[in-house]
Amino acid sequence: MRSIAVKTMLAAVIGSCLTVPVQAGVKVMTRTQTYPIAGGTGQALVEAMDRNGPRQGFMTRAIAQTTYTVDWRFEVRSTGKACRLTAADGTLNLTYVFPRVASPMPASLAARWKRFFAGVRKHEHTHGRIARTMVAAASKAARGVAFADDPSCQRTRREAKRRIDAVYRTYEARQIAFDKREHGDGGRVERLVAAFVRER
Repeated sequence: MRSIAVKTMLAAVIGSCLTVPVQAGVKVMTRTQTYPIAGGTGQALVEAMDRNGPRQGFMTRAIAQTTYTVDWRFEVRSTGKACRLTAADGTLNLTYVFPRVASPMPASLAARWKRFFAGVRKHEHTHGRIARTMVAAASKAARGVAFADDPSCQRTRREAKRRIDAVYRTYEARQIAFDKREHGDGGRVERLVAAFVRER
């Protein structure tokens, strides 16, 4: 089954093209990459995506892909033995990978490609929107963590990380559920591909 993929990593990604503040404590850095495909028919372009698309696991490739990482900066305030986390600023590093047609297309194929690509882009941007909501929810969950007896603030930081990880799990489940709906038999991705390769 051909797929449009999402990957999550918790390491830093270097480089970005666009920085967008979402809300207090959350920043989004977006980068878009493309890979070239060529072909004179919809089927030929799909086969080129199968060959050249971003890797999904070891054996398969995706049509397009969304990857993201999150970097966190905590601010804590200690008073005597008490510690309180006053800020949890998350930076979402979001990368989209899309196919780019590098060969001439007849008008009919170009029209189908435009519709196909709009659907692919909508799918990936939905993954990005879920990720943005995740970081905002995690920031909110971590802010205000406090302990009366934590002079080193280590317990406070650990609790903030625990809460953030719990939010991650919730939203990763939402990403998986979205892909399951989109990629299921008769799902939106299957319909997109079928409409694109259909010659009229």
